Amino acid sequence: PFSSFLPFLILPSFLPFLILPSISLILPPSLFFTVCGRGERLALALAREHINSIIEVPAKARVEVEIFELQRDSQYETTDTMCQILPKGVVSVLGPASSPASASIVSHICGEKEIPHVKVGPEETPKLQYLRFASVSLYPSNEDVSLAVSCILKSFNYPSTSLICAKAECKEDNWAVCLSSISLFPVDLFEGMLKRKFGPLICSPSFQDFPILHLDGIVDEHSNVLGFSMFNTSHPFYMEFVRSLNMSWRENCELNPYPGPALSAALMFDAVHVVVSAVRELNRSQEIGVKPLACTSANIWQHGTSLMNYLRMVEYDGLTGRVEFNSKGQRTNYTLRILEKGRRGHREIGVWYSNKTLAMNATTLDINVSESLTNKTLVITTILENPYVMRRANFQELSGAAQYEGFCVDMLHELADILKFRFHIKLVDDGLYGAPEPNGSWTGMVGELINRKADLAVAAFTITAEREKVIDFSKPFMTLGISILYRVHMGRKPGYFSFLDPFSPAVWLFMLLAYLAVSCVLFLAARLSPYEWYNPHPCLRERHNILENQYTLGNSLWFPVGGFMQQGSEIMPRALSTRCVSGVWWAFTLIIISSYTANLAAFLTVQRMEVPIESADDLADQTNIEYGTIHAGSTMTFFQNSRYQTYQRMWNYMHSKQPSVFVKSTEEGIARVLNSKYAFLLESTMNEYHRRLNCNLTQIGGLLDTKGYGIGMPLGSPFRDEITLAILQLQENNRLEILKRKWWEGSKCPKEEDHRAKGLGMENIGGIFVVLICGLIIAVFVAVMEFVWATRRSAEHEEVSETGGGCRERWGEKGGKPSPTPSPRPTRRPYTISDPWQSNLFLKASSDDTPTTSDLFTTSLKQRRS
Repeated sequence: PFSSFLPFLILPSFLPFLILPSISLILPPSLFFTVCGRGERLALALAREHINSIIEVPAKARVEVEIFELQRDSQYETTDTMCQILPKGVVSVLGPASSPASASIVSHICGEKEIPHVKVGPEETPKLQYLRFASVSLYPSNEDVSLAVSCILKSFNYPSTSLICAKAECKEDNWAVCLSSISLFPVDLFEGMLKRKFGPLICSPSFQDFPILHLDGIVDEHSNVLGFSMFNTSHPFYMEFVRSLNMSWRENCELNPYPGPALSAALMFDAVHVVVSAVRELNRSQEIGVKPLACTSANIWQHGTSLMNYLRMVEYDGLTGRVEFNSKGQRTNYTLRILEKGRRGHREIGVWYSNKTLAMNATTLDINVSESLTNKTLVITTILENPYVMRRANFQELSGAAQYEGFCVDMLHELADILKFRFHIKLVDDGLYGAPEPNGSWTGMVGELINRKADLAVAAFTITAEREKVIDFSKPFMTLGISILYRVHMGRKPGYFSFLDPFSPAVWLFMLLAYLAVSCVLFLAARLSPYEWYNPHPCLRERHNILENQYTLGNSLWFPVGGFMQQGSEIMPRALSTRCVSGVWWAFTLIIISSYTANLAAFLTVQRMEVPIESADDLADQTNIEYGTIHAGSTMTFFQNSRYQTYQRMWNYMHSKQPSVFVKSTEEGIARVLNSKYAFLLESTMNEYHRRLNCNLTQIGGLLDTKGYGIGMPLGSPFRDEITLAILQLQENNRLEILKRKWWEGSKCPKEEDHRAKGLGMENIGGIFVVLICGLIIAVFVAVMEFVWATRRSAEHEEVSETGGGCRERWGEKGGKPSPTPSPRPTRRPYTISDPWQSNLFLKASSDDTPTTSDLFTTSLKQRRS
């Protein structure tokens, strides 16, 4: 018997706060479980209870489900049922689940009355186009179903495949098609096909109960039966949903084992949540109500268009995965899990994304792996990256692979010579290596391999676990690691007066003030202390009355200079006070000179010793220097997936930094390093190559990890073993090392200097020579001035002597004959200077009693007071 259920949405006539629907559903007949049921009724009840339990609303605003059952799959039966539903006040109609013909009638009536219709079953090409009002469908479109099957066929290169269809229109000359009918049980169909030695069997998503088919008794290790599943097993309510269906099955079907949840039940569950979410969002913007409608009237529901718009905007994670709709009401941004049926049950071997991307895991499907590369022409996807793949200077005059050169190109030629294949080089369309997108698809060369746009990916292509899940790699042909590239630290260019840098200008100023203060204190102390006055010639009776003080103003200024330069002078302090001043000054200069010497050595070598960062930890602990990687590259993926705390902090910084610190190419990253405070994280081989070309670049620290470059190919490629063996042969013959030396040697930079001490140049200490030259010039100038001054005074003195008899006295002194009448004026001593104080200090003592120094000093003071 035919039984189908029509669920629909009814709004109460008045809801004070929040309007929630009462749902009525049209459920279709079951193809295989006519006795026990497929679980749609229970799914509706579970959805109602789940929504009412998580939303606190008044009792009269609770969600209620009302189900109408179709007894026959006919237009009259469906139309009559809809005409019974409309007068109840319909908000939305759900279903039927697996009756496309009835679903078309429901869509037509809902379109005329502008009542949203949510489809939960496979679509059928409509005979009439309803342009006024469209439906939304939670089930994959026919176009997506076709693309999913096509992607699998392309992925495994099947020479022949059997496709199970439900209609004769799908027959094509190049397909082996088996028609399934209601009367033929699917297990019997599979068993007959496998006995006839069909190739791999693919059940389209329209064959929605593939996961619950009991094929364990007919499949073996030589059969490949693939199907699709939309279930989101990570949903929080999934286990409760399965448990409830299992209990219901046991109550009604005790003799049969529970096969698992049907897709139609999960779609019904999600459909209820989607409609309720849309009604709640609509109710926030306007108060909505319902009115009874009739099939015979032209009235429509005034809120139907608004609710349909909100339905298309719903974003919900349900039991069947992500639920979103495009402008046509078709489901988008979802995934189909690809399952392989075997004796041990189902095994997920890949995922198909609604953006037409297929990601296959490693599989044990029977693929022809003995296919040879001989005389084949392979499409090679690559990316321009020095020195791996580069365009020749005259590439415009060339064609094909001759346009390119580099390490990878030479390696390709070596592999082609060994394996006897030809190749065509194609640059990747988006210029990226490949990284996963949020929707599950892949960019760059990985995406082209997944989509079978290329046979091999040959470049600086890093082997990662994440990439290994969707493509295959050969054995690595080069081992490397992540390193930090930074520019050579260019310190401040030393000036000629850089010897002044150890002290700040303030220190030099205070040192000058200290020097002047010490000179003044020394001068005053020497003048006040009687012990600094002495007779330089105590044995000469004719000069016993002369007292001198060595700390004249000039000597007081000169003595600290000698002590500061640690050279000393012939002036020695006599009094305790002057010795205290001298000792304090010498202690001061000892500390100053020692500090200056130590700091001068550091300042002169800081240019070659200063490094702002030394490791990844230093990089992560600062924010002054930016750092980043190539966008969508393996290095970015390494930091994104790392669990090491330092690398996690680095990834959080790079991911949140604005403007972005990621670059599109290595050249862009190097330019950013040279022109700004930026550290570039890249593979060590690239680091080494570019450091040889640019002497302003250097590597910071060691390697952050260890990995390898490999040749990428589509998952399950028959050429993997041949290419791997050829690479091992090149390594054993040392050909890869020869190629690396060819492209990495020839550095323009000198070898890096060792850590031995480097001699100081004129740019470091040239200023002291300037000071020396200036001092010599000043000394010569002063000597000339002294000579001129002394000559003038000598001339004046001789003129006075000639007029006053001075010549004879002068000649007498030079001849060793003292003048019979000595001048009463005291003779000026070398230590004295002409000043008011000194002119009164020359005293004449009695010839009978030679005075002591203390007596002479006392007498001098008395004369001053008089």
